[in-house]
Amino acid sequence: MNVLHIIALYNRIKSGEGKDMVPRTFIFGAKAAPAYKMAKLIIKLINSVADVVNDDPDVGDRLKVVFLENYSVSLAQRIIPAADVSEQISTAGMEASGTGCMKLSMNGALTIGTLDGANVEILEEVGAENMFIFGLKTDEVLALRASGYRPRDVYDRCRELRQVLDMISGGVFYPEQPDLFAPLVNSLLDDGDYYMVMADYESYARSQEELALTYRDQEKWSRLAILNVAKMGKFSSDRTIRQYADEIWNVKPVDPTAKQPGK
Repeated sequence: MNVLHIIALYNRIKSGEGKDMVPRTFIFGAKAAPAYKMAKLIIKLINSVADVVNDDPDVGDRLKVVFLENYSVSLAQRIIPAADVSEQISTAGMEASGTGCMKLSMNGALTIGTLDGANVEILEEVGAENMFIFGLKTDEVLALRASGYRPRDVYDRCRELRQVLDMISGGVFYPEQPDLFAPLVNSLLDDGDYYMVMADYESYARSQEELALTYRDQEKWSRLAILNVAKMGKFSSDRTIRQYADEIWNVKPVDPTAKQPGK
């Protein structure tokens, strides 16, 4: 969904609609298991989009895409404190949003995300007014699947998204092999869109617009960032380990000044 939106922003710049767009650099860090072909194809698409966007003189410094190879804790230590935005956009109910979003919020990044996984816990502490929440909720995802979800309805309705998918399937981002990304487009339009990317896209794009508008007000943005840091104390490692000790491990703390048996 993130890379689809990047292409949409690129199209706005190319059409002249993005003259006053807030400059953005999108940073991706990911790995794919050896047999996970679709994940590898998504990574390839991200890098192919980066090749086009970053080299287009019409874009200038308004939009950049960076993919960091071999994402690791060492890279995270450098990226997380520098991030303005934390994108936690997994499908609600998948429990795919983990503790990375907590680390980002603790360091002052504002979250744009679905109500999935750890995002829900952050919402309880930080408050919806200090985040950018979008998309279907878990019960809505289940209901939409049960009702006979048709992702092509979104494709037909949303001109911006339709243009993006047509560019991908038309080989714009990899002309050497125009059909390379066909499996990705087919997964969205013809194979059920299991992760509800199409269903959530328009809500995501609106939330991104709200985020950009907020960023223009630097006083407000700074206030939200400070509130995120201040309200994330619950997720400190000390509190977390204490709760694990009490509720899961059933162990008690040891007084380091007390004399130990046998000594």
